[in-house]
Amino acid sequence: MAGEKQDNVWPLPKFYFTVKVDKDLAEATFQEVSGLDVEAQIIEYRHGNSPDFSTIKMPGIKKYGNITLKKGIFKGDNKFWSWFNQIKLNTIKRQAVTISLLDEGGAPTMVWTLKNAWPTKITGTDMKSDGNEVAVETLEIAHEGLTIANS
Repeated sequence: MAGEKQDNVWPLPKFYFTVKVDKDLAEATFQEVSGLDVEAQIIEYRHGNSPDFSTIKMPGIKKYGNITLKKGIFKGDNKFWSWFNQIKLNTIKRQAVTISLLDEGGAPTMVWTLKNAWPTKITGTDMKSDGNEVAVETLEIAHEGLTIANS
């Protein structure tokens, strides 16, 4: 009703964020970030003399999904292609990647940090002669761990 006290706790909007890839590739501007997920694989077990005729479920190894980053293509901007081209027979320079969700003042409020990240796939833009969209490339990153800091 009008005149009631307003709740000052609001969910964060998801459109104001930054992505930093270690120190070498610096901060990059992205249009979209997705894949910030982790799951515990399920181990099903039943011992032979269990009176229940079903399995129990236990948490197993953690599994992290790949992160997908989408960004506009700029003239002369090849830093992610250069990073991808460093892959040589099971070796790649692994980087720390920091994704920060920002508040209205530009301060990080939630920070996801990826450990030992490296590019697994780069997809160039599609092209249409009658289109009027921005050229966007997609970078997929694998990593070995995800930590979250919420301030």
